[in-house]
Amino acid sequence: MGFIFSKSMNENMKNQQEFMLMNARLQLERQLMMQNEMRERQMAMQIAWSREFLKYFGAFFGIAAISLTAGAIKGKKPAFLFPIIPLSFVLTYQYDLGYGTLLQRMKGEAENILETEKSKLQLPKGMITFESLEKARREQSKFFIDK
Repeated sequence: MGFIFSKSMNENMKNQQEFMLMNARLQLERQLMMQNEMRERQMAMQIAWSREFLKYFGAFFGIAAISLTAGAIKGKKPAFLFPIIPLSFVLTYQYDLGYGTLLQRMKGEAENILETEKSKLQLPKGMITFESLEKARREQSKFFIDK
């Protein structure tokens, strides 16, 4: 009788462990999906911001280029054209970020860094561990208790 009861308990315990493992895996998958969704939304906002900025900066650049060109021709001073050069770099960068391939190139470079330059990504004093957090928490709680 005891053997049958313990066998049933072992099966129930095994089933409970499998359920807990499946539940933990499902929760982790949901967290990963949520984090990825948030990352995608943040990137979409960055691209949208860049495109919006490009509209305003493009209008500014157009007006500035026409005005500076007119001033250079009228005053016969080609030095008026020099501000167009750095402004055109900013305009090109914003266009590339909003509509070009800059994000793909940045992603490729980031993947290269992750593969070949891993040492540059390490945190000072290494990874944060539970023990280091607990030690800091204890020290902080002692600090507040002592006062």
